[in-house]
Amino acid sequence: MLTLDLSHLKGKKNLLAFSAGVDSSALFFLLLEHHIKFDIAIVNYGTRETSDEEEAHAKALAKKYKLYCHSIKAPTFHSHFEKQARDFRYEFFESLITIEGYDTLITAHQLNDQLEWLLMRLSKGAGLSELLGLEPITQKGHYALIRPLLAYSKEELLEYLQTNEHPYFVDESNTDESYERNKFRKHFSNALIAEYKEGIKRSIVYLRKDKEILESGFESIYSNKLLHIVQLHTPTAKVKAADLTLKKLGYLLSAPQRQEIEKESSLVIGGVWSVVLQEDLLFIAPYLTVDMPKKFKELCRVLKVPGKIRPYLFEAHIDPSELTFSQ
Repeated sequence: MLTLDLSHLKGKKNLLAFSAGVDSSALFFLLLEHHIKFDIAIVNYGTRETSDEEEAHAKALAKKYKLYCHSIKAPTFHSHFEKQARDFRYEFFESLITIEGYDTLITAHQLNDQLEWLLMRLSKGAGLSELLGLEPITQKGHYALIRPLLAYSKEELLEYLQTNEHPYFVDESNTDESYERNKFRKHFSNALIAEYKEGIKRSIVYLRKDKEILESGFESIYSNKLLHIVQLHTPTAKVKAADLTLKKLGYLLSAPQRQEIEKESSLVIGGVWSVVLQEDLLFIAPYLTVDMPKKFKELCRVLKVPGKIRPYLFEAHIDPSELTFSQ
């Protein structure tokens, strides 16, 4: 039996990312069983013979259970399909969230996905926060990204569907090893889950607790547009704070860049981001070079706003006086 804590979805306007595959189909029916109100959104990539059938199935399910189904046909992607498809998918979801006022986006990531991510990041060199990239709840500004199935394997979800005779589709592209994720799935994660599922579940719980402790060394205290200010509770948290803040801004640090941040107190990353440590405050903003009025520069000096941050404040029309905690 699959036990889910869905209390954080009650009373909210919820949107389920639906594909008609095993994972999202299981989550669809589990949400219904728990009397959670939600709508669904599906992207038709047109890459398989069953793509149109899956879209029609999603619409029929929504009609049967009196839900709304949002659907869209994706353009043809000629290169880097996984990334472009994901970017298109989330742009679609986030546009719906903004237009329709959804509070949450629910996705059907499960234990196998969690392990695949961990192994892929491990192979490239990653810290604890990057290894555990999939969290049960992630706040995304104006909505929450919810992943209720992370504790369950694909086999458990498949068994649930078959036991209850719920319909689902099988995506044959999941076996295509030209996609990196599928290669890790076939050669590593599926075999590990089959043999060591319970131990892997426990390890992820322990790692998540360790991650919480690690990230307690800093907190975000101010953000305005692309300016972020983080207070460090311990000096050793600088690299992790910069790493996670830049990741939220869509920039992934390389290992050499992390080492550079560790050594320097004021630097420009990739010619794009200014990262400045001033006492226990870490300032992160786009790197700009613009002419600023003398009065503005003097105000920034008096308020102890770092030099590399000032051009962005001026360009983005952010009042330096808002940063009174930087004195």
